This record gives sequence, C-alpha cells and structure tokens, in this order.
Amino acid sequence: MKAYVDLVRAPAALTVLGDTLVGAGKPLRGKGLLLPLASVSLYWAGMALNDWADRDLDAAERPERPIPSGRISPDAALATAAGLTALGVGLAAAAGRNALPLASAVWAYDTLLKATPAGPFAMAACRAFDVLLGGRAVLPAGLMAAHTLGVTVLSRGEVHGTSPATAKAVLSGTVLTAVAAGFSTRRFAGIAAALGYAVTVGRAQWQVVRQPSAESVRAATKEGIHGMVLLQSALAEHGAALPLVLPLARALSRKVSPT
Repeated sequence: MKAYVDLVRAPAALTVLGDTLVGAGKPLRGKGLLLPLASVSLYWAGMALNDWADRDLDAAERPERPIPSGRISPDAALATAAGLTALGVGLAAAAGRNALPLASAVWAYDTLLKATPAGPFAMAACRAFDVLLGGRAVLPAGLMAAHTLGVTVLSRGEVHGTSPATAKAVLSGTVLTAVAAGFSTRRFAGIAAALGYAVTVGRAQWQVVRQPSAESVRAATKEGIHGMVLLQSALAEHGAALPLVLPLARALSRKVSPT
C-alpha cells in the first residue's frame, strides 16, 4: 500500500480539494460534494500516469520512485492511472458535470506534452479545467492556472537547477497573481489568504532567485504546491476553512513528497 501512496503522491491531493469550491462560487451540497472527490481521483491518476510515462527517465534521475525501485510494475501503474481516471470521470458525471476535458488534458500532458515547450501550459490547463469543473468562474480558473504555470516551469529544475531569469519570471507571476487575487475579493479572510500566499510562495521562489540550485527549486516547488490552498482560500467566496488542510498537507509531505 505504501508504494501506491508514493505513486499517486496521495497527501498532495489535499491541495486540489478546494478547486471545485472556487469554481462553484458557493458551498457544495448534495451531489456537488462528489466534485472534490472527482478532483482527487483525477489528480492521483495524473501522478500515477506521470510515473508510468517517466519510468525510463526516473530510472536514471529518481531511482527511489515506485516503478524504477521495483515496488510497482509499469503495467500496474498504468492500470492505476486508468482506473482512477474512470473513477474521477464517473464521480463528476454523478454530480452532473463533465470531467472528460480535464481527464483528456491530464493524459495529454503526461503522455505527449510534458517534455515539450507546451508542457507547463498543458499543466496549467489541467488546473483551469479542474476549477471549471465546479462552475464558470473564469477569473479564478485563470489565476489558479497562472500559478500552476509558474510552479510547473520552476519544477523543471528539480534535478539540475534552473536559471535566475526563470526564477525571477516565476516570482513576478506569483506577485501578480497574489495582487489579482487580493483585488478580486472583498473578504478580509480572502485578502489575508492572498497575502499569506504571496509571502510563503514568494519567499521560497526568492530563495531560488538567490540560489537557483536543484535543492532550492524542489523546496520552492513544494511550497508552490501547498500555496495553492491559500490561493484557493483567497478566491473562494466560502473558502475560509480551506487553510485548515495546509498544516496536514505540509506534515504529510515530510513522509510522502508531493513532487
């Protein structure tokens, strides 16, 4: 079981629970409560598919991962990805939503686009589709996508480091995203969450500007993943409770890396 927890980066799925709440713009009730579960299923599917697609590269760069370490076979990882995709699409359908665009974006990113210049944009599209699964909140979906774009661009330096110019560009995007999120809400809690997002994510990214090593990039990527919770809280009209999952996500990330 531990191998599958590692495969899907299970605790990191806490950071997608708020996406559909952001998209809905109102509390989720009834069948709508299935939407966060659909998000989690599709997030886990993407992580399993990622490791299946990267199995040869991981054998050289990250041999501790479940597939190259021999804890999970490639066929089992692919079957896990397919099963979780079907589950996520089914849960969304039960809630009256179509998750096929999101599922298609996830598979396209992992199997075709990840290593190309379009990769970060494809990942950003995945996040936008996840927010839009909850409703038609175009601005919040765009801001979540912008943050995801920056995190994905930066994460490409997790093994070999990045450049100060790339780090500066990502940090600038984070600042702009935080400002836009702050101006998009009239709630004090939302403004506070936007400020917390800017400080925590921005601080980690500033460290990469100063020292663009692989270690700094990995730390900033983890903070960027966790920062999605604060950004969700800033954007969701009823997201005041979302930051409560952040301490748990951070604690669990020390046992299972979210990257």
